[in-house]
Amino acid sequence: MRAVLGVLVCSLMVLSIHGLYSASDDVIELNPSNFNKEVLQSDSLWLVEFYAPWCGHCQNLVPEWKKAATALKGVVQVGAVDADQHKSLGGQYGVRGFPTIKIFGANKHKPEDYQGGRSGQAIVEAALNAARSLVKDRLSGKSGGSDYSRQSSGGSSGGNKNDVVELTDDNFDRVVLGSGDVWLVEFFAPWCGHCKNLEPEWTAAATQVKEQSGGRVKLGAVDATVHQGLASRYGIRGFPTIKIFRKGEEPEDYQGGRTRADIIAYAMDLYSDNAPPPELREILNEDVLKETCEDHQLCIIAVLPHILDTGAAGRNAYLEVMMKMAEKYKKKMWGWLWTESGAQMELEASLGIGGFGYPAMAAINARKMKYALLKGSFSETGIHEFLRDLSVGRGSTATIAGGALPKIHSVEAWDGKDGVLPVEDDIDLSDVDLDDLDKDEL
Repeated sequence: MRAVLGVLVCSLMVLSIHGLYSASDDVIELNPSNFNKEVLQSDSLWLVEFYAPWCGHCQNLVPEWKKAATALKGVVQVGAVDADQHKSLGGQYGVRGFPTIKIFGANKHKPEDYQGGRSGQAIVEAALNAARSLVKDRLSGKSGGSDYSRQSSGGSSGGNKNDVVELTDDNFDRVVLGSGDVWLVEFFAPWCGHCKNLEPEWTAAATQVKEQSGGRVKLGAVDATVHQGLASRYGIRGFPTIKIFRKGEEPEDYQGGRTRADIIAYAMDLYSDNAPPPELREILNEDVLKETCEDHQLCIIAVLPHILDTGAAGRNAYLEVMMKMAEKYKKKMWGWLWTESGAQMELEASLGIGGFGYPAMAAINARKMKYALLKGSFSETGIHEFLRDLSVGRGSTATIAGGALPKIHSVEAWDGKDGVLPVEDDIDLSDVDLDDLDKDEL
């Protein structure tokens, strides 16, 4: 009996760890298997929480999220994704911290970030406002469907078939092998049932990957029954077969899943692996700060000691640490900035940097006007621990002073050289009678 009870308790503990919601809740549990049908192909407005079961903030949100789901039942759909378990789905929508809430409205493939409070009332009000805007758009004649579904002849595929590049015996070498981009190529047969099932997933993934990678990862398709030379060249024996092509490398077999979420996540991993590290920019004017912080989920800012305190060698050592961290975290697609202490005093004050000495580092979320400070050492280890905690939703944050990005002064770019002390004017004492000065003092 005790053994049975022990097994039952362990089972309940496992269940409690792996999910925050149950079938009895009004919150709809979403995963890669049902997300496309429930959310993307739905006419309903959706609020979706991406969470991790171990996340304290997520656990605190549970009763409010349930309360909102019950209140909105039949009006707005409320769902939740265990993004710790379903990483591909979280990665598809750029989820970097927990909880992240997205509003899937008129264009399901471009959800909006939820910016409201975490109480049930605030969530309900935001949902009703979003629903009101959706209804007004429909009333004024604006389409409620996504751009992708309208462009695709497949209707419900959620993608543009033109984004899948048609590859042939004639164009393959030039378009694929001669390209500097990464390619995922499907070899298919028109009569193949599995190929027909893959087609809408492949189409939807092609559109999303093109958008998210800026066209640096492409999806193509080869009708292997027509272009038998290509099929023979790459040893195609069954359909569909998917190959990965990188310039100058032997093709690899695709090892991922066959849903659009799986394909997108795999493709974006390929993009991140082959992408150069982000640019490390000096804050020279207001545009540099705004462009970097507003175009990225996080921007990492270092305030380095004055050049007279470190010299060029010392500064370059700090910048090298930052560039290594930018390379390490390039998959996050964050922005990276630096400035010299004293050059942007308003920025330092808004982030409370002065009290910690230099070098200092802060991470800014410009959408939420929140920031976090590096409390550990300005080293690869210290910065890695700082960024790792941020990436999983840990670490303390504060609101940027004034609730807006501070004023930035235009400064000259560092020339890469050691600092030079200001030259003082020489004073000519040849005409001064020091004896007379001594008499005056007496």
